[in-house]
Amino acid sequence: MGKIIKKSKSVGQPPGTLIYEGKIRPEDVKITIFDYSENEFQEKTVKSAEECVPFKNKPTVTWINIDGIHRIDILQQLSQSYGLHHLVLEDILNINQRPKIEDMETYIYLCAKMLSYDEKTKEISEEQVSILFGSNFLITFQEEKPGDVFDITRERIRNNKGKIRKMGPDYLAYALLDAIVDNYFIIMENISERVESLEEELVENPVPTTLHQLNGLKRNIIFLRKSIWPLREVLSGITRSGSTLIQENTLIYFNNVYDHTIQVIDTIEAFRDIVSGMLDIYLSSLSNRLNQIMKVLTVIATIFMPLTFIAGIYGMNFNTSASSINMPELNWRFGYIFALSLMALTALGMLSYFKKKNWF
Repeated sequence: MGKIIKKSKSVGQPPGTLIYEGKIRPEDVKITIFDYSENEFQEKTVKSAEECVPFKNKPTVTWINIDGIHRIDILQQLSQSYGLHHLVLEDILNINQRPKIEDMETYIYLCAKMLSYDEKTKEISEEQVSILFGSNFLITFQEEKPGDVFDITRERIRNNKGKIRKMGPDYLAYALLDAIVDNYFIIMENISERVESLEEELVENPVPTTLHQLNGLKRNIIFLRKSIWPLREVLSGITRSGSTLIQENTLIYFNNVYDHTIQVIDTIEAFRDIVSGMLDIYLSSLSNRLNQIMKVLTVIATIFMPLTFIAGIYGMNFNTSASSINMPELNWRFGYIFALSLMALTALGMLSYFKKKNWF
């Protein structure tokens, strides 16, 4: 789940200072290259940024994927080879970056949030994905976490399925963004199942842990909204950019991803309203339960009031021989049974009256 963003390490530093904002991991950086055209394909894993340089001027499309951005020297080497601006590198290293798009004329930089859902903890985690693409290349930067959502795109390139190997880097950028947004729908399904489960629990037997789960679900939805909402601006910026790096026939695909993003945002807004209503229902159910308890206790107390009065009268133990007032029941053989019967009849009479009035 998203946490409150702490103070950035780059606060107070000159603009363009390269400081990695995430956790330093022991794993080394993994660099994967997909170089392809309609009739050619090459996939390789390299150990240094220098090995990416020969692909720069090739007529084919080159996709360079960097897993792990804690090695600043590798980013600097790529920057020198592909002419990346130092402020763009700063944005790549800032993993708390809001989804955004920058048109740098020779390439376009954009970043998005790749989300994952943990079935055990019911929590959502995010990973920032930075995408740069030019006329014949595309570079993706990911934090070094296990797995991503791009395996389907990789398989399409390997097996030459669809249009991907017939199109340029702009279409590849669309395919990657589409994979990220499609994964949002999977997370929405998980959230929907949690909402339905909590709704049933809320109606049948709300307990204190239900409130805890509702609050956790509400935080997840707020976190989703914060991660996904700005992506709408990114996709809108792509369609309105007018950049020569985005072909006219590719814009329709970006518009399709934009529509999907709007659907996800609408779903998030619906979930937010539902969860807010569920919180109100939970509080109302607790109040109603308390009212029911108080009603039962009030009925019991009301019934015992006359019984206590009767018991008090016959429990005063006056000496009837010395008193001018005669209480024959005190010395009567059936006085005890009479007092108990009177109490029972009084209680039954009151219960019948309460029932007739629908007071319980």
